[in-house]
Amino acid sequence: MALEVLHVADCPNLAPLLERLREATDLPVTTREISTDVAATAAGMNGSPTLLVNGRDPFPNPNLQDCDCGLTCRIYRDEHGRAVPAPSVGQLRAAVGASRDEPCCDPVRPGDALSAWRARALPLHPVEKAVHQAVLRAFAATGRPPTISALNAVTAGSRRATGDVLAALHELDAVRLGPDGRVAVAYPFSATPTRHRVRIGDRLEVYAMCALDALGMSAMLGEDTRIDSVDVTTGHPVTVFMTAGTTRGVTRWAPAEAVVFVGADAAGGSSADCCCGYLNFFTDAATARAWTATHPQVPGQILTQAEAEDLGVRLFGNLLTPAEPTRSPTLPQPPVGSNAGPSRRPPSSASPPACIWYLGTDLAWALGSIGGPDGRRVQ
Repeated sequence: MALEVLHVADCPNLAPLLERLREATDLPVTTREISTDVAATAAGMNGSPTLLVNGRDPFPNPNLQDCDCGLTCRIYRDEHGRAVPAPSVGQLRAAVGASRDEPCCDPVRPGDALSAWRARALPLHPVEKAVHQAVLRAFAATGRPPTISALNAVTAGSRRATGDVLAALHELDAVRLGPDGRVAVAYPFSATPTRHRVRIGDRLEVYAMCALDALGMSAMLGEDTRIDSVDVTTGHPVTVFMTAGTTRGVTRWAPAEAVVFVGADAAGGSSADCCCGYLNFFTDAATARAWTATHPQVPGQILTQAEAEDLGVRLFGNLLTPAEPTRSPTLPQPPVGSNAGPSRRPPSSASPPACIWYLGTDLAWALGSIGGPDGRRVQ
């Protein structure tokens, strides 16, 4: 079964939906950011956030079939008809349970579970997202993590201490902190040497946490890369030359028969602890199979070059891609004296995010008036 959540950038209702999904099911959930009306229509997005179960919206509203509300804020109704930012845990369990016997929209692709895992580690809070991107850009520019003082400039005015934000990113597994509280890992980068060395263009050499992280750097940075790694079975070198492309660029592997193994320690933990050591290059499928035979405690699969490249792009290709401008929905202002809270928005943003949930108990002013230029209500 495939569970996917479509959302606009900085949608504050995304976190509540993901939290309730975690309570409702242990199935992996992927997220996809949508930034244009065309993409929203093509994906079947009926407001942000939209849950798709096997490619279908389990909470359709027949009154909004012709509504052009893909990028607008979506309001759900719970079992009692109350306006809520996301379906209840019970509603989600019913939706997932009703779809268990249906065929999935697509067969499971290699690494789907890993993609879902990493998607859940992406920060959603604007300040956490800003710090995460600042850390990645520092690695990409210098090969090292930023100093705390540099990150203080990012968190200034947010009412959150830089250390608290970094701790939250560590808890998400977006980064890993060392004993000194500084960033030691920001996937795909490592602050300490690994077996996966990546040269970015002709300007900088960095270290990747694993083979897939190395393969995703070219797409993430929009630059050519050269990856130098080793087969952990034979010690022989594996080199991959990648040219920057919008999706998967032109690559050359040496040796030409090289493959990638994707696995994880069944004991669990952070990606750095239970995955990265087992995502490696091998000179050919035979040496990869030889390694798996001696490590039966590490379940996984051997990927072809094309599969490994595509997975690397899926994991990291959009991490540093600026979001396209989105159409903001027409939102009413709270009436004087209302106890509706302010909209959540990044402190540095010049305009509010496309999806806004006004907090508070008195939401009557919002019901029936949130909608697009045509006046149709948002579900």
